[in-house]
Amino acid sequence: MQAIILAAGMGKRLGEYTRNNTKCMVPVNGTPLIDRMLKHLSALHLGRIVIVVGYEGHKLMEYLGPDYQGTPIEYVENPIYDKTNNIYSLALAKEKMQEDDTLLLESDLIFDPRMLQLLIDNEAPNLALVAKYETWMDGTMVRIDDENNIVDFITKAAFDYRHVDEYYKTVNIYKFSRSFACHKYIPFLEAYTKAVGNNEYYENVLRIISFLNSHDLKALPVGDLRWYEIDDKQDLDIAEALFAEDGDVIRKYYGRYGGFWRFPKMLDYCYLVNPYFGESRIVDELEANFRTLLAEYPSGMKVNTLLASKCWGVSEDYVIPGNGAAELIKVLMEHLPGTLGITRPTFEEYPNRRPQNTLVTFIPQKEDYRYTADDLMAFFGAHPAENLLLINPDNPSGNFIPMKDILRLAAWCEEAGTRLIVDESFVDFSVGYAGNTLLHDSILEAYPHLVVMKSISKSYGVPGLRLGILCSSDRQLVASMKKEVSIWNINSFAEFFMQIFNKYEKDYQKACDRFIAERNDFEQKLRSIPFLHVMPSQANYFLCEVLPPFHARSIVIKLLRKYNILTRDCSDKSGFDGKQYMRLAVRNHADNTRLVEALKGLGKEGMI
Repeated sequence: MQAIILAAGMGKRLGEYTRNNTKCMVPVNGTPLIDRMLKHLSALHLGRIVIVVGYEGHKLMEYLGPDYQGTPIEYVENPIYDKTNNIYSLALAKEKMQEDDTLLLESDLIFDPRMLQLLIDNEAPNLALVAKYETWMDGTMVRIDDENNIVDFITKAAFDYRHVDEYYKTVNIYKFSRSFACHKYIPFLEAYTKAVGNNEYYENVLRIISFLNSHDLKALPVGDLRWYEIDDKQDLDIAEALFAEDGDVIRKYYGRYGGFWRFPKMLDYCYLVNPYFGESRIVDELEANFRTLLAEYPSGMKVNTLLASKCWGVSEDYVIPGNGAAELIKVLMEHLPGTLGITRPTFEEYPNRRPQNTLVTFIPQKEDYRYTADDLMAFFGAHPAENLLLINPDNPSGNFIPMKDILRLAAWCEEAGTRLIVDESFVDFSVGYAGNTLLHDSILEAYPHLVVMKSISKSYGVPGLRLGILCSSDRQLVASMKKEVSIWNINSFAEFFMQIFNKYEKDYQKACDRFIAERNDFEQKLRSIPFLHVMPSQANYFLCEVLPPFHARSIVIKLLRKYNILTRDCSDKSGFDGKQYMRLAVRNHADNTRLVEALKGLGKEGMI
């Protein structure tokens, strides 16, 4: 058996990465694509590897030489790579393709080497590796029957999102028998190029063969084996996360700060959102108006302030809608003079926006990082700060201070002339949530030094809308902050969400009630994991101490590699005591069950 690698393309979409080199020379985590591919192929003890080169081909040939770890390499040159497509590159290698059974690969792939063994071990002589369609995939799609025969190749023009459940994406790795190449593929290839030309794709020939009701070519689904096709810079970035070494994989994922829909099979236990409100018909209404919202400008600050006032029941003069709470946090932290009192461990977005020499830090000394309003008043009474931040429930500890004690703290701050900032982004996850919010004109007016921040992303489960609010009866503060944000800081989708939300408030309340019940169930299941100490929480996450000899980092890596579940290692957060900690979000029942079973699996295997 031999391998043929198509490596003639220019890779223009990779920009500067391919300005002076062919695409397969682009490194992924420091290793060029071609080196990875040849390493996998050399393990199969092939008779030879044929590489069709074109753009910067001489550099590639000079780099690789005549063999790779004992496997001979032969080269075929495509001198008109800039005027042709891969059908011509393959046609140039057609004589070699008729000399032996062939593995055909495109050079811009990174993949689990077990895929090649799947091809070799399968008794079918002609196979295409395929993967169930996912949103990131582009290119050739196929339909297969119950016996894995390829019955149709779907062109881009024929692609229909209504039928994506039926589609498989070709991985662009094939196995062809010499007989199939000689008697079917090559004759059709020659006829096709003569009739249509050379600026086409070799899959089009396979498509024609499939039209003839031929069952020569079967599909072989790759299941959960990892692979990626690298066409542009975003593909390269994702591939580097998927194929990162253990020592770097956490940084590669955490550094993305979201966008995990590009990893559609992965369960994300880092980001903290309501798992149930998305089932409301509010999503259907957003979908129904998608095209209009996409094509229209949003309203300005005045209208969106009115909508925010309507949704959350505070006066227009007291509220600022933001492009997520993050926008408002930045403006507020840069706006406030003086020192800022914080509790650590905590959500670091606030202190990260302040000069470090302006921070006054309280670290709870009680078990499980619990603290009360009295603890805060005692500490900041002895260590005064001009501004005091409270995340309630706190992140990551889940500590919660009841409403009556928050109001005592607000009164204490008023007397001291201290600005109290309460971030209640997670308060709707607390038991008795309806009575736990500070978003009432009467409360804001009673404590004019009080500022309330709320991220709509989290409790409403709509982080993609980028929506948050800040509320205060300090009109001067509100007015000055409004001047510092863009007039169009809210997009049309977020505006429409506020426009229609009140119709779905009962759905939201039901979602919060369902969540609290699920959190209780999840907590009991987590407490069955012997290497976790689960701390009480009124938020949509649990802070867990990882008990020796297990280590949080190892658990995070194993969950990601073995179970495709992303979790958060919090051990290096400021304020912790040097022990090992993880924060686990609360998702829906099926997902939480999957995580618990994965944790039990790690425990049985002794994975630390």
